[in-house]
Amino acid sequence: MRTGIFLSYAGGFREAADQVVELEKVGVDIALVAEAYSYDAISQLGYLAAKTSTIELGSGVVPIYSRTPTLLAMTAAGLDYVSDGRFRLGIGTSGPQVVEGFHGIPFDAPLGRTREVVDICRQVWRRENVNYDGKYYQVPLPAERGTGLGKSLHLINHPVRERIPITIAALGPKNVELTAEIAEGWQPVFFYPEKADAVWGDALRAGSAKRDPELGPLDVMVSASLAIGDDVEDRLAWAKPQLALYIGGMGARGKNFYHNLATRYGFGDVANEIQDLYLAGKKAEAIAAVPDELVRNVSLIGPKGFVKERLAAYAEAGVTTLLVHPMAAESAEQVKFTEELVKLTG
Repeated sequence: MRTGIFLSYAGGFREAADQVVELEKVGVDIALVAEAYSYDAISQLGYLAAKTSTIELGSGVVPIYSRTPTLLAMTAAGLDYVSDGRFRLGIGTSGPQVVEGFHGIPFDAPLGRTREVVDICRQVWRRENVNYDGKYYQVPLPAERGTGLGKSLHLINHPVRERIPITIAALGPKNVELTAEIAEGWQPVFFYPEKADAVWGDALRAGSAKRDPELGPLDVMVSASLAIGDDVEDRLAWAKPQLALYIGGMGARGKNFYHNLATRYGFGDVANEIQDLYLAGKKAEAIAAVPDELVRNVSLIGPKGFVKERLAAYAEAGVTTLLVHPMAAESAEQVKFTEELVKLTG
């Protein structure tokens, strides 16, 4: 099982880079940079590429709506070049709150758009003249929709690789099925190993049945809060604000993917309470309503023996890469927790 670090999108580039340099030294395999409505992920990834030499770098994730498919492909090719072939493109749909609320773009057809974005990216990386007549993207733009002067072009530069790995963040059954069919990696959130097959198993098997063997096995890249030690019980509370934000505030009622996931895990009543409190502006109460049981089952927080047991559960559930959020205020402790994990997974 590989180990990775998930960098906060609210942190500073320089501090994060210094930390990744230290994590590279202790054997961490990959560092992902998220993008929400903060600084863009690409700037930080370019900075990290200059500061590191062996660790894999990835976006975790960039929304497909905020960039054209060809710009995503150009950006990925550029990052792969400056990192000497160490980049992987993580994409996702994000959600209506970010896509419509921050970017002002309709959140429509997530499945269809995701498939077409992947198709176009791979065409660009192969340096083919981009000719794509999809339902959602047409490249070049048809004459009846533009000036008629657009012509098919290919990428000027020669990419380091013609197949840059693509990871898709997906939660819903249809999106997970699509990911298992077309992507190199899958990035779920709040992964509960013992419940994973019941929630996603059918979708993964259906997608895998249509998968091109050339893609290789699906890299299941799971994020988890991390704190290892005999005195880290208090760190469960540190993980609750994120759970409360996502379950309670990332979407309206009936349109919150994370609320739906918590419900499928068997925490429906609690998810409703968190959402009611969060949407009423009672964020502290919403955070307090997140149960320790939920946090414990979707994280790696506890004594070394407990964490080792959880790692076995993750492996049994098919996880191949662990992306951790160290629950520590100081960088030294964050590195310490991550180094302990590297040893346990090694």
